[in-house]
Amino acid sequence: MGSKNKLKRFRENETFSNVLQPERDILEKDQFPMKGNWRNKFFKNQNPIVLELGCGKGEYSVHLAQNNPQINYVGLDIKGARFWRGAKTALESELKNVAFMRTQIELIASCFAENEVDEIWITFPDPQIKYKRTKHRLTNPEFLKSYQKVLKPQGIIHLKTDSEFLFGYTLATAVNHGEILYAHHDIYNNGNSPKEATAVQTFYEKQFLEANKAITYMQFILKDGD
Repeated sequence: MGSKNKLKRFRENETFSNVLQPERDILEKDQFPMKGNWRNKFFKNQNPIVLELGCGKGEYSVHLAQNNPQINYVGLDIKGARFWRGAKTALESELKNVAFMRTQIELIASCFAENEVDEIWITFPDPQIKYKRTKHRLTNPEFLKSYQKVLKPQGIIHLKTDSEFLFGYTLATAVNHGEILYAHHDIYNNGNSPKEATAVQTFYEKQFLEANKAITYMQFILKDGD
């Protein structure tokens, strides 16, 4: 994507009613006004809230919002030029139950209040295979702690990835910090895969499938007070 296109998308994002781009300083000072007020101030309903972390182009957030009007969705990503597509599609489709937020995922506890989030989706994150980059892996114990701060008790975390390495790492981490509800290393060759895991394919997922890469998926919950 050219720099001109990126700048154009950044400018458009600033005009989108479904895009929030708080300054990092505001979040670090815990002064984000939407924290604890997403249902009342943004969505204006009391429906459940589901997050998509590292939402990319926003395919999952938009698709889930279209098929579940009784649920609110928020896609988070630091790359606004990517989720521009999802935000624009949501506006064109007049979807009122989906928003996009430009922020670093490690600041999630400054974006949402305790128990404000019902579920979390993590779709095709960078597996961060190099050992020294473990701290950036979105399912490491530190990230799980931050998710637990905003998730309601027994709130489900979904991971969908083409990386067997990340799947295995998360499986072991989730066993130590919670309970596995479902896990399979090749959901498109398994007749019992949850419908929500196969109902939509992201841009990258389609490329992986064309390359005959297996897509893994798991659901897990975290232990209370862990």
